[in-house]
Amino acid sequence: MKKIILTMAVALTALSGFAAPKGNFNLKVDLKNFGDTMIVVIPGAAHKSPKMETVVAKNGKFEVDLDIAKPTTLQLVTPGTMRQEETKYTTVVAVPGEKCELKGDLNDRYDINGSTFYQQYHEADLAMEKAHHPLKELQKALTDRMKAGENQETIMKEYHEKAPALQKAYADAIMNFIKTHPDSEASAAIILNLDELSLMEQAVGLLSPAVKNGRMKSFYNDPIEEIKQHRAKEAENAKKQAAGVVAPDFTLKDINGKDLTLSSFHGKYVLLDFWGSWCGWCIKGMPKMKEYYQKYAGKFEIIGVDCNDTDAKWRAAVQKHQLPWLHVYNPRDSKVLGDYGVSGFPTKILVGPDGKIVKTIVGEDPAFYTFLDETFGK
Repeated sequence: MKKIILTMAVALTALSGFAAPKGNFNLKVDLKNFGDTMIVVIPGAAHKSPKMETVVAKNGKFEVDLDIAKPTTLQLVTPGTMRQEETKYTTVVAVPGEKCELKGDLNDRYDINGSTFYQQYHEADLAMEKAHHPLKELQKALTDRMKAGENQETIMKEYHEKAPALQKAYADAIMNFIKTHPDSEASAAIILNLDELSLMEQAVGLLSPAVKNGRMKSFYNDPIEEIKQHRAKEAENAKKQAAGVVAPDFTLKDINGKDLTLSSFHGKYVLLDFWGSWCGWCIKGMPKMKEYYQKYAGKFEIIGVDCNDTDAKWRAAVQKHQLPWLHVYNPRDSKVLGDYGVSGFPTKILVGPDGKIVKTIVGEDPAFYTFLDETFGK
């Protein structure tokens, strides 16, 4: 049976009487326990949404030609996974001009093969599979013991004791493969399986010049550069949020449409809570926040700084969750997030009576409430 891609482009082409253009990457899949419909997620260019192709399969079998601009990682997921009803997915390195074959069982194991690149990748994949097996077995054994009722703290303690050595062995195996296969493009393709930036950079140095500067360069180099930029941004944000830094002043509209200026609270402790109605962890932490707001009433003020919401959603969330402290709306063109280096939510920044930052905590962390007890419970 001929497999077809059910996309609007194909449908329109069929209706107009012309054959759909074939892609430059051929993917042939035969995976048991994967179902009869696949969604192929193709990453978009920088700051662009991914492209999704829906493919009709039969018993986990399909073949499709896709247009791939450059080497990238595709995700193959079921519609149920997209709806969060199940967890059935896998990934594949896609290289223009190549043919890739996946065959096996999604619930057990499968092999990657095909044209020259994938024959090389198959060898690398087997080496990684062998090296990862001890860690996989440890995770399975500990999960089974936890399901059987064994203490979770004991299980996690054992994992943290045993896992690092197994993780290192896995990384060593990847490095060894690259070192012994410097002329293989598969070596370039597995660099991102290393978790540490320093190891990734070492691995790049092991590649032959032809592979290092060849068609796979963007595949490993772009993510590495993104990691570097992200870390540089984190370091910059950390400086802005450090204890002792003067908190940047701002004026934003409060829930009643009046101007609220941070510097007007000079002489008081002020907690800036950067949150959003869309942020699950922000909302999850609100009951505890309300408890501590009441516990230390009069010792500090809270200013909720709404982020990435519409005015209507912000107001609705404040009312729905009955948040008793002060609130300001932070429009998308505001400089406040940048001034404070906020990129994760929630972010809580305590500003002291002198207008300087006392402490910054990112995420819904129990340590924040311990800190409040230490600061105001004296």
